[in-house]
Amino acid sequence: MNKKQKTMLRRILAAAAMLIALQFIPAAGALRFVLYMIPYFTIGYDILIKAGKGIKNRQVFDESFLMAVATVGAIALALYGGSGDYTEAIAVMLFYQVGEWFQSCAVGKSRRSISELMDIRPDYANIERDGQLEQVDPDEVEIGSIIVVQPGEKVPIDGMIVEGVSTLNTSALTGESLPRDAQAGDAIISGCINMTGVLRIQTTKEFGESTVSRILDLVENASSRKSRSEAFISRFARIYTPAVCYAALALAFLPPIVRLAALGLPADWGTWIYRALTFLVISCPCALVISIPLSFFAGIGGASSAGVLVKGSNYLEALSQAGIVVFDKTGTLTQGVFEVSGIHHSEMENEKLLEYAALAESASSHPISRSLQRAYGRELDRSRVSDIQEISGNGVTAKVDGIPVAAGNDKLMEHLGISFIPCHSVGTIIHMAVNGAYAGHILISDIVKPHSKEALAALKAAGIRRTVMLTGDSRRVAEAVAEELGVDEVYSELLPADKVAKVEELLKAKPAKEKLAFVGDGINDAPVLGRADIGIAMGAMGSDAAIEAADVVLMDDDPLQIPKAIRISRKCLGIVYQNIVFAIGIKLICLALGAVGIANMWLAIFADVGVMILAVLNAIRALFVKKL
Repeated sequence: MNKKQKTMLRRILAAAAMLIALQFIPAAGALRFVLYMIPYFTIGYDILIKAGKGIKNRQVFDESFLMAVATVGAIALALYGGSGDYTEAIAVMLFYQVGEWFQSCAVGKSRRSISELMDIRPDYANIERDGQLEQVDPDEVEIGSIIVVQPGEKVPIDGMIVEGVSTLNTSALTGESLPRDAQAGDAIISGCINMTGVLRIQTTKEFGESTVSRILDLVENASSRKSRSEAFISRFARIYTPAVCYAALALAFLPPIVRLAALGLPADWGTWIYRALTFLVISCPCALVISIPLSFFAGIGGASSAGVLVKGSNYLEALSQAGIVVFDKTGTLTQGVFEVSGIHHSEMENEKLLEYAALAESASSHPISRSLQRAYGRELDRSRVSDIQEISGNGVTAKVDGIPVAAGNDKLMEHLGISFIPCHSVGTIIHMAVNGAYAGHILISDIVKPHSKEALAALKAAGIRRTVMLTGDSRRVAEAVAEELGVDEVYSELLPADKVAKVEELLKAKPAKEKLAFVGDGINDAPVLGRADIGIAMGAMGSDAAIEAADVVLMDDDPLQIPKAIRISRKCLGIVYQNIVFAIGIKLICLALGAVGIANMWLAIFADVGVMILAVLNAIRALFVKKL
């Protein structure tokens, strides 16, 4: 509980104690009025000041104005009628402040929960100077500096490990409790917790541009992007509040005038003014105005704790309406790591064929070339290779130990006039020719992620109507992966511009209220991420391009995060709609009861505060998403 909340609690207790004590003090007339005004101003002075400022600034119609008018009116009626019963006015203000205090505590709790779940901001960085570790502000560390992270400390800045072996806890970033191994040569991002060994890290970014800063900034500023539901509530409150004020005014004056002028009955001003004041108390829209933004705030915070970063409540709302999910293949449904999965029709030992292929491809950084080098598994002596010539789109020719070697696709073999044996397996085929003769072919395949099939099934179970895969791979490869995973539609051999065009087609064909989500790796798919209704960057931990391009960033590369993100958004929107229906429904019933004189001011304030408390408690449920 912060200082402001403690002060308010003391005011509430003091006012309540004085109100109870006054019930046992026999006082009348002016003395009674003065005594009762002490607890009234103790509990309500800030509301009266806010109402006065609102009138002064011509922003009249808010809840402070409604409370001020209702309670001052009740006091005026007690004076006018000579009853001396000021208890009701004080109690109305007291219960209203109890509701405000409760709401403040609830919001504070949700903020604390989010800050605890997102407790990744480092307090310091260790710089080694004269053989001693010195703690400095992370903002002061320049790019290229060497920092030391000891076991149990947070990694403060993105960098490259130059010395040490350790295990990292990335749960605050990814929501995944499984630790990750790290060693010299690995990139490391801020926000991880070093669990075992001492690491020496060379920084590659300034603190302000590091992953932890960007994530915290994204979460903190997410509330600035309003959803349609929040915009509706804001518009509703702007229209609703003045409308009920004018309705209360009409309720206070029209029935007495009609009774007096048309029916010849006593006007009974006191009864109708009291009903109008009760009507004003009931009409307070605080349950809606508070609980709806709080629901989205809690939903975004709960999602971030599970490794799902949502850039705004508008995207959270759109994600809940997703009906089509479009996937990039490489790096999204597959690992993007190509491995040698077979050697066929080899005219020599498999190891020797791999050696020729790895040496011929040794100058290339292409993933296919790297997979050949990994499969060979030994250090390459590039001095054995000469006359390397890369033929774009076909492959490479070179001399290895003076022997002509060619490694490439069908077109390369045709170009060289070498007959080859076609491969019927699915994957990338590297045909090999050694010294002008065909020597066999090597099959290289991308590996499907372990949870991809399960994730597609979970999306179907969540009500996703259609799944689509877009890829630049060959038709055979794409169709084989789509069939294995259960993807509804697949489009292959696409360039980046073709992917955008295909998403445009899908957007035009879908129903108006349905949203299309595109899931990509966030680096090569930025144009498509930007064009979709919801762009989801997956496995983007530490990727600037992903965080910039996407609307939703999944910090882990597990495909199961996608259906989890959709379930989180739907839970949050369900809570929002529950609060809207509940708050408006109760308000309308109580307004009708107040207008006909069934509900008095006590019931009005209990209904108002009770609805607000229940709505706020319901909103806080959006924080808890771990088991979704």
